[in-house]
Amino acid sequence: MNRKSEYIPARRNAPETESELAARISRQLLDLVSRIPPTREAAGADADARARALTQSAANKAALAAGTLALPPGPLGWLTLVPELLAIWRIQAQLVADLSGVYGVNARLNREQMLYCLFRHTAAQAVRDLVVRVGGRMLAQDVSVRVIERVAKAIGIKVTRRIIGGGIARWLPVVGAVGVGAYAWYDTRQVARTAIRMFGQGPSNVDKVLAALDAEEAALAAQDASPSRRESA
Repeated sequence: MNRKSEYIPARRNAPETESELAARISRQLLDLVSRIPPTREAAGADADARARALTQSAANKAALAAGTLALPPGPLGWLTLVPELLAIWRIQAQLVADLSGVYGVNARLNREQMLYCLFRHTAAQAVRDLVVRVGGRMLAQDVSVRVIERVAKAIGIKVTRRIIGGGIARWLPVVGAVGVGAYAWYDTRQVARTAIRMFGQGPSNVDKVLAALDAEEAALAAQDASPSRRESA
């Protein structure tokens, strides 16, 4: 006797809550820092110039990745949020690894340093227990898996709140893409600043590199504010 096939209606996934999004971001972050990316960079005669070049290249890549993923308008734009974050974080993680190579400390690069460099400028409270200041240097502390998970959870919550707060830009395709790309560019340079402070060879050398980055940013800001640029816009 043939049995009638039972019809089971498709189950529609419920919208992701804020806490679920934060947990998903935390898991993705833990997966990211569990595998430190390799680097081909090595200590050389002009580490400062190489650090600036790597920073500029990574910032441009992050801006392009973020701007492209921000293009879908309306609700579709929300679907790109986590892939966008991961794309930017991977670029920034590679930058941190490359800078550690430039300053000759890649062999000591660990997950604590990676988390600290990636989020010191946006979640300082969450990552403060990952490093300790000794004299003028910041040294990573060897912490337990539970501490790393707690830090990732705190970062996930903070990043989620920032996403929800700034998500309205996703409904403005062009303006949203430009704004998100510019933020990713700036954010990546802040990651570089933290990494240079941590890996650089002494305060005077670090200050010199950061001063060069400041000069580059000031020149770009002046260029954007010039009358000819405003008229062309």
